[in-house]
Amino acid sequence: MRGATYNQLMIFQTIVEEGSIRGAARKLTISPPTVSQALKALEQKLGLPLFIRTTRQMELTEAGHLLYGNTSNAVSALNSAMESVHDLHQEPTGLVRITVPRFVYQWLLAPIYADFCRQYPKLELEISISDATVNLIAEGLDVGIRFGHKVEQGMVARTLIATMKEALFASPDYAERHGVPQTPDQLSAHKQVKYRFISSNKLAPLTLERDGVRYEIEMPTALIVNDTDLLIDAVSKGVGIGGIIEPLIANGLSRHELVPVLEDYWPTVPGLSLYFPQNSQKARRVRVLIDFLVAHLARS
Repeated sequence: MRGATYNQLMIFQTIVEEGSIRGAARKLTISPPTVSQALKALEQKLGLPLFIRTTRQMELTEAGHLLYGNTSNAVSALNSAMESVHDLHQEPTGLVRITVPRFVYQWLLAPIYADFCRQYPKLELEISISDATVNLIAEGLDVGIRFGHKVEQGMVARTLIATMKEALFASPDYAERHGVPQTPDQLSAHKQVKYRFISSNKLAPLTLERDGVRYEIEMPTALIVNDTDLLIDAVSKGVGIGGIIEPLIANGLSRHELVPVLEDYWPTVPGLSLYFPQNSQKARRVRVLIDFLVAHLARS
């Protein structure tokens, strides 16, 4: 690949990510003919086609797949290096993208993201809410927050919250009508508001823990939801018993609007980590978001 330029590789990577020459041209704010010429020049230097072109789409050839896989990290590192040098004399600008699960947005990000926008008015913050495990590089994202054990390999991770408890809870009305279970065996006489993961379509297991031993409990179903707010709302209305991480219902418990169930059996679950690709923190627009989140979320 002697003679291939950084610009040609960067344009090639953008065509792959955008799926078309026109899409790459829009993203790079250059003309489609310029993109086509750069691709043609790169293919001529390699002596191999990189795409199979049809009327509807462009598909990578074997050579294209190999080139993309072997250069994506290098191009990303070069982009970050150039951006970090360019940023030295400027106020942070550009687009910075973060992905978080819905409950993290509601619990941690919603109270502070407007402060970030006010503090860095020249930055464009994009928040992507998804409960799925997200590949930051493939999706063009800069930063993510996930449970620590779900952070993809190869990422730099910073712990925000070490561990949490997974609470089992009910409403005062439900407790008055049906009683509060005193042992795990008594749960079989009650109904549960269950949570279904959107990404995997699986139901979240109900796990209890005592003396270092964990075990899963099967309860009759009262309702199935795929939203944490809806789960808390259904339990608060007496539909059934629910399980969720304790910080999301801490206020309800302290105000006695919710009733803890089998608190001695609440299991410890992994905490939350902020994670990002190795080189992304070199870009000032990303670094200021990382520093802002660490400073504010560590306090919370």
